[in-house]
Amino acid sequence: MPSKVFGATLMDFDPLIQRKRERFEQLECEIADPKLFDNRKRAGETMREHANIKTVLAKWDELENARKQLDDNRELATSRDVEIAAMADDEIIDRLTAVRGVGRWTAEMLLIFRLGRPDVWPVTDYGVRKGYARVFSRGRLPSPKLLDQRGEQWRPYRTAAAWYLWRAAETPAGRA
Repeated sequence: MPSKVFGATLMDFDPLIQRKRERFEQLECEIADPKLFDNRKRAGETMREHANIKTVLAKWDELENARKQLDDNRELATSRDVEIAAMADDEIIDRLTAVRGVGRWTAEMLLIFRLGRPDVWPVTDYGVRKGYARVFSRGRLPSPKLLDQRGEQWRPYRTAAAWYLWRAAETPAGRA
């Protein structure tokens, strides 16, 4: 299903983009001809048009790539639970972080809160780091690397450890 943009489908723009691509190729041939530069005004207009079309085509390609990623994510989101349940945590994280704007933390939160995975250890989460600092480090935030090493002791139930550390981060100072 094509994505909607301002009420029109992206496919509606295909003829226009095709004409722009054809014109771009024509302009490249014109620019390659040394005679073009005999007339400075025409050369300037040709170069500006070439640059403008090049920008439009680059933005179009970005939009097409984003649409493809959106379609891939829509497919992942509408996959049956059985398919997702069969995927490893790292595989889900890799597929989600391939999407622009979705980072590891977002993927880990999906694994914990949406999919209920028992062994997710979000070492970059500020709440987990703050809770660990309150309970084990006398207030000094641990690095993600240190937290990753220390989290091994709670495997395969690191999600539960993260929950406890989030709660510890929420408690008033001196009560954790």
